[in-house]
Amino acid sequence: MKKLIILLFPVLCFSQKGVYQNDFAHTYSIVARDANTGEMAVGVQSHWFSVGTLVSWGKSGVGVVATQSFVNPSYGPKGLEFMENEVSAEMALLNLISKDEGRHYRQVAMIDKNGSVSAYTGQKCIESASHYIGENFSVQANMMLNDMVVPAMKEAFIKNATLPLAERIIKVFEAAESVGGDIRGRQSAALIVVGPEKTKNSWEDKKIDLRVDDSENPVKEIKRLLKVYRAYEHMNKGDLAIEKNDMDLALKEYSLAQDLFPENIEMSFWKAIALINNKEANQAKPILIKVFEKDSNWRKLILRLPSSGLISLSKEDLETFLNGF
Repeated sequence: MKKLIILLFPVLCFSQKGVYQNDFAHTYSIVARDANTGEMAVGVQSHWFSVGTLVSWGKSGVGVVATQSFVNPSYGPKGLEFMENEVSAEMALLNLISKDEGRHYRQVAMIDKNGSVSAYTGQKCIESASHYIGENFSVQANMMLNDMVVPAMKEAFIKNATLPLAERIIKVFEAAESVGGDIRGRQSAALIVVGPEKTKNSWEDKKIDLRVDDSENPVKEIKRLLKVYRAYEHMNKGDLAIEKNDMDLALKEYSLAQDLFPENIEMSFWKAIALINNKEANQAKPILIKVFEKDSNWRKLILRLPSSGLISLSKEDLETFLNGF
């Protein structure tokens, strides 16, 4: 992401009615749709702080938008509004560009729930700048080290078609970095995934919403966060299984979570609780010993579970069990 030094350069970012101050996002990004699940995603990486707050926009059952270069932030919400009113991504972008006095400085891409894809690279975007529109995706970049970045992103997306959409975008990030990426380096990244259908509740709208605001290696970090997210997906399913008193499913989900994130104390703890609830306390014991050694507060916490009905042992039986180690 780019912010020109005011002492040396005039601001050259125009809005539809005048000049924006301080909105820059020279970067690379992807907007994409999974043809099988209908999920849509936008991913972005840049050498600028907190790129995700400006570039990436998405809404379930509607579409996603990436607005970058000398940014007109209104392209995000206005593009989504057009697409929500059944205007295709292609027509939405044409409408926005036609009314923008600063269009030559913009780089924008969007995709809607039906798979309509559109992208635009203004002639005054800083080179290397280009985009590629494919089936159900568009990759775009500006201020890159070389002209290899966009082709590499395209190939990575096509090549990894069997992966879930979010993991597929990580591959695109890695491909961009492998051939040079942003000429200035790297600093932040963001990844949003939304669903194919509108949600009733606003807090359910984004299926994945990850940001790395400041890092020496934001691609590596957002990849790590996605793995943690997947682990917590299993944790959430385990919690729901306990609510339904399905202890077999709870154990399965907590175990999958721990496999993905074995160093996480909480995931180990709840796997142990699931083992106890499945009458496998002997298998839970070595896990709890390790947890308690790392943080004794978990020993205090486990004694609070009987009153909430989250463990099958009574408080007395639990105390007896814990006295054994």
